[in-house]
Amino acid sequence: MSESQASTTASPIPVRIFDTTLRDGEQSPGATLNIEEKVKIAGQLAQLGVDVIEAGFPITSVGDFEAVQRIAHTVDGPIVAGLSRCMPRDIDRAGEALKGAARPRIHVFCATSKIHREHKLHKAIDEIIRISVESVKQAKQYVDDVEFSPEDGSRTELEVLRDITAAVVEAGATTVNIPDTVGFAVPSEYGYIFRYLREQLPQLDARDVYLSSHCHNDLGLAVSNSLAAVANGARQVECTVNGIGERAGNAALEEVVMALRTRQDYYDRFTTRINTKKIYPVSRMVSTFTGLHVQRNKAVVGENAFAHEAGIHQDGVIKHRSTYEIMDPRDIGVPESKLVLGKHSGRNALRQRLAELGFEVDAEMLEKVYTAFKELADKKKDVFDEDIEAIVDDLLQEGRKLWELVRFQVVSGTGVISTATVELTDTADERRLEAATGDGPIDAIYSAMQKITNVVLDVEDFETRSVTAGKEAQGEVTIQARHHDRKVKGRGLSTDVVEAAAKAYLAAINRIKTVEDRKQAAAALNGDGVTTTP
Repeated sequence: MSESQASTTASPIPVRIFDTTLRDGEQSPGATLNIEEKVKIAGQLAQLGVDVIEAGFPITSVGDFEAVQRIAHTVDGPIVAGLSRCMPRDIDRAGEALKGAARPRIHVFCATSKIHREHKLHKAIDEIIRISVESVKQAKQYVDDVEFSPEDGSRTELEVLRDITAAVVEAGATTVNIPDTVGFAVPSEYGYIFRYLREQLPQLDARDVYLSSHCHNDLGLAVSNSLAAVANGARQVECTVNGIGERAGNAALEEVVMALRTRQDYYDRFTTRINTKKIYPVSRMVSTFTGLHVQRNKAVVGENAFAHEAGIHQDGVIKHRSTYEIMDPRDIGVPESKLVLGKHSGRNALRQRLAELGFEVDAEMLEKVYTAFKELADKKKDVFDEDIEAIVDDLLQEGRKLWELVRFQVVSGTGVISTATVELTDTADERRLEAATGDGPIDAIYSAMQKITNVVLDVEDFETRSVTAGKEAQGEVTIQARHHDRKVKGRGLSTDVVEAAAKAYLAAINRIKTVEDRKQAAAALNGDGVTTTP
């Protein structure tokens, strides 16, 4: 029986989380972090509750040296590690960076697999063991806490791993990491390595030496291998936020931690110090600073991790979250699940979204909205809140007159005060004409429209894009504006981007008119039909 299946009455076993986002993670192609960004991430990792932060590889650059030095001396809580090859100058440099730190660790590594011995190092096993032992002893002159890694450990013969582990522990190593450097291992064989070493080397327990896993994701097995290691005796897991790292990345911290937490029925003895509510904010920070976007379907922290589109799933989640969610999104810092409205969504999800947007609908109106919604969902992948509001607005506007643009004219140029003349038809189908000045042609148009409609909108966001190609391309303008305490969006489309901007603003004004009409109708309807909620 594995330790993971032991009785829940046994004492909890703490598993250290060793975060190497700032070292191995930064080695991801396209990812670069400056010193200030590294320090900020390290501070968040400390709040997250990681046990060890591998802050960098001091010999590689002045920047890495300074990052390790600053993090080791300013970030409270975790052990701070600097990486080093089994070379005297590497170790000296790491020792200098960590000098005077509260909880320093030097992490030394040397390749041990037959492939690396023959094709990279050109050294025999005995010589590699000697170099490794000397390196651990040198590191011990700087720090008490020394970690050793036999690089490409998962492809190293078991007897070699046993002998080199015994030798470095005798030399003073406090942690021995068995890396699956190239992501070659599968869970059963990787887990067996840890069980084998514990069986062969009782001195590991006698000296309280940690065995550690470090897995890469080349075959998509990094997290599975890490969990197999824990189940077979590893007491430290090396991982990165969002799983970033060399090639296909490393074991993802958030996946390892949430697997141990969510499946406590299986991993009932293993605990971590991680404050899971900090996971999502740290994920966003790392993504922003590295420029490595999290894929939508990424486990735990991906945009779709707690999103549901299928009607059956949405209905189940609305009735009881656990029907289709094994984790509460709030446990990792995500405020709530997201019901993505698309062509697979059902009436129940639509009704809930309408209520969230402030609409209460009777059965007849729900059916009309649902029919229009399904027609739109067949044309686009996701239906957004603004689309839903527009559908309801259109249904409410049936038989009503709204403001319409008849024509406009602008005068603008360098050294000229921009002036606009705008003509609209009003709600009584009468023409209204006004002129105004502004800071540019669009601002002048908006000022003229405000005079005509008596509706003043504060534009908070203005976006324009080309929806077709060529010089005759259609331009789309989308604005987000505020009217008193309500936010509203408007969209306009034209080959003339100024006209598109005018249409977008007028669309927002009409949205406000629809809302006001709805409020006035609410009292008369006495709760029947469509009303707004407080």
